[in-house]
Amino acid sequence: TRGAEPPVALLQAARETSTPLAVAEPRSSRAIQTLHRVLDGILAPSETRHGVLMDVHGVGTLLLGPSGIGKSECALFLVERGHRFVADDQVILSLLPSEQIIGRAPTLLRNHLEVRGIGIINVRDLFGANAVRLEKTLQLVVEICLWNDDEPYDRLGLDESTLDILGVPIPMLRIPVRPGRNMAVILEVAARNHILKAAGQHGAQKFISTLMGHMEDPGSEPGQ
Repeated sequence: TRGAEPPVALLQAARETSTPLAVAEPRSSRAIQTLHRVLDGILAPSETRHGVLMDVHGVGTLLLGPSGIGKSECALFLVERGHRFVADDQVILSLLPSEQIIGRAPTLLRNHLEVRGIGIINVRDLFGANAVRLEKTLQLVVEICLWNDDEPYDRLGLDESTLDILGVPIPMLRIPVRPGRNMAVILEVAARNHILKAAGQHGAQKFISTLMGHMEDPGSEPGQ
């Protein structure tokens, strides 16, 4: 470390045993911290998911759903609205020692997004460096599905579903799509609502609590 030349005997021993020998400019403590961080990323358990990863209002949001459902188009709308793109089609998810899930794109696909009818676009070239990021901590999963009138979708927001990714339960929403629904706005609201829940503010639970109180005392004003 500190740019010091390794002793000749150490160099010789490294060559004879095929042992890697690193020389670093920073002091030992900083070099070791950097090495730990790099190795954590390289050796972390990982898996690849078919989907789109976005940074929406600072919330790492993974969009899942069948091919052709509109995940990439949602990502494009979100980028136009100022949010940041991370990965399309293949999302590499890695588990860090901190029990956080980090998502990124494969090197070959980085910054690229497929838009049906247009083809593959480079988000960074089109929208600038601030429209993309290399990786993002995963905090929310949104499964986009086709609208089905017979499906009992959550209408109150009390269901607390999760998706297990590398042993970590990630909050998950299932949002149906059909013509006329502005999915970009819905995803923005989902991200904002996630932030509020993380801060201890659960709008649906508060509403139900207020409603139950009003039912017990019909003469009272709601919210009092």
